[in-house]
This record gives sequence, structure tokens and C-alpha cells, in this order.
Amino acid sequence: MSTEVVPMTVETTAIDGLTRITTKAVTDERGTVREFFRTSGFADLGVPVPERWAQVNLTWTRRGGVRGLHGEAADKLIGVASGSAFGVWLDARPGSPTFGAVVTGSLTAGTQMFVPAGVCNGFQATGDDGCEYLYCFGREWTPGMAGVAVTPLDPGLAIAWPIPIDASDPTQLSAKDAAAPEFGELTR
Repeated sequence: MSTEVVPMTVETTAIDGLTRITTKAVTDERGTVREFFRTSGFADLGVPVPERWAQVNLTWTRRGGVRGLHGEAADKLIGVASGSAFGVWLDARPGSPTFGAVVTGSLTAGTQMFVPAGVCNGFQATGDDGCEYLYCFGREWTPGMAGVAVTPLDPGLAIAWPIPIDASDPTQLSAKDAAAPEFGELTR
């Protein structure tokens, strides 16, 4: 087998500033190396990134578990380290030209999203062994940080979660996320 190099690519989405990224990957007989982040690579393709990432979190979520929808006041770069997820993004930025737009999509290793501050991010783990989800934050998270949360069960958003969600099951949804307001309550 010879070495195969797949270049980094980016795609715009229906939400202003939300960018889908396929990472650069180099594969040979031993396996694959993926560039999760390279400042120059992102700059060359026009993806805005913070001067530095201030916090990096890695979560593990069991199959069917949902996290979000959270729109912190920080840019985020997210990706799946292992397993797979169904990602959901909601533009909750007042004044944004795409305010209220929802984007969904599958996430696997090698696929990332650049999520601008104020765009809500959420996901459901879909891999048989769950998923490891990596978050890079442009600002450190602090209690009371500015931002919004929207319940992932909001019927007005019509999110087609791939695995049915039981709101009373804490292995699927936290009480805090279940109790978050619907999007329409934020716009009144």
C-alpha cells in the first residue's frame, strides 16, 4: 500500500459562519493520521479561529445519549474522536441573517464543525460503543457564562433524532437539558 493523502476541505452550511470541515488525513499500512487542527490550514481555507484555544474538553457519551443544545459565548471547534454522532446546530444569534436556521448531520472521525459563538451545538451518540466528542473553546467556560440553551426536544425545531429519546431517562438526557426553554420562548 502506498501513502494516501486526503487534503482538508471545508463546506459552508445554511447557518452563517457554521462550517463543516473534513480534516487532512494521511493513511498508510499502519493506519491514519488526521490533523485535528493546524492554524495555517484553517487560515488558508478561510475558516476564522481564535488566536488560541482556551479550553479543550473530551466527553464520552453512551449510545442514544444527547448533549445540548448549548450556544455559549465562545467559538468552538468540535469533532468526534471515536464512534459516531448525529450533530445539531441552531442559529440563536439575534440579528444573524440565518437566525432560527437548523443544520443537522452525521459526525465521524475526520469530520468537524466550526461553531461560531451563539450558535447552539448539540449531538446524540449513535455509535454502538457511544462516542468521544472533542470540543475546543475560544474562551474558558465559566459558570454563568453568557449564552443560551434550548431543549433538544423542542417540537418547533422538528429535529429528527435517529434514536428515540426518553426525557425521563438520565442516560439519554440531563434534567437541565430537558428543562431548557423552547426556541420560541427565547424570541418572545
